[in-house]
Amino acid sequence: MLAEHSVVVGVDGSESSLDAVAWAAADASRRARPLHILHAFLWPATYAPITAPMPVSAPHEESARQAGEQTLAAAEARARTVAPGIRITTATQVQSSAPALLEASRHAGVLVVGSRGHGGFAGLLLGSVGVELAAHAECPVVIVRHEERPAGPEAGRVVVGVDGSGDCDDALHFAFEQASYRGVGLTAVLVYEWPASTGPARGMWPPAADADAVREEHERALVESASGWAEKYPDVDFRPAVVSGRPGPALNNRSAGAELLVVGSRGRGAFTGMLLGSVSQTAIHYAGCPVAIVRQH
Repeated sequence: MLAEHSVVVGVDGSESSLDAVAWAAADASRRARPLHILHAFLWPATYAPITAPMPVSAPHEESARQAGEQTLAAAEARARTVAPGIRITTATQVQSSAPALLEASRHAGVLVVGSRGHGGFAGLLLGSVGVELAAHAECPVVIVRHEERPAGPEAGRVVVGVDGSGDCDDALHFAFEQASYRGVGLTAVLVYEWPASTGPARGMWPPAADADAVREEHERALVESASGWAEKYPDVDFRPAVVSGRPGPALNNRSAGAELLVVGSRGRGAFTGMLLGSVSQTAIHYAGCPVAIVRQH
């Protein structure tokens, strides 16, 4: 049974999902929360032309159940090696992965998945399940990535993207909490594009203001947006960073070697109908560390 505010991790037997289990177990241990390991699958079905699916045979059903039990046993063993003392529950659901995990997100404190599962295509950097969860889950979603890149300037710290949107405050809260439990510093990054334009055609008009004044304005905005959380978490070494450039690449460059990159699901620049903004999409596909997507609730 799923306890309220558990750390929930989805597993499918892939190495990526076992990495997610290790991350989730460590997080559950740090925050003294239960860990719930969920394996979802659909029965193998045989199809005949222009007919409904044939019933699953007993051998297929038993084989699928045994495979699910083995997947959960391996995942629980991995969790125990990381955090021996945590409370662990497991469950198997006969359902597609994304709907099962989205349902679990209604009661979870955080939902964790690997960056690629067994169903991922070879050229895809992130499986479709991860994208769907990041867009629709009702709790923060952590996608565990292990990109091998040289450590960047924020190695060993938590990094959070800040832009003043509604998602931003929730992302800051999650980032400060994670940094505090981990005993590491936090770097809040505000990225702005310069030169700005006063006309409808960007780049065709003179700059709207002095470059130094614009940077100072963004620095004030960043410190102001994070000040409340910095006061609540005085144990966290808080470092503001204002960067000129494109938000997605700038955050990904700073993510190399970081403990975690935290972004909101949608920033100020996102279109109304989009559930994931361009910055969060870039992060979950290319960041050099695990990524947390925090939606505004």
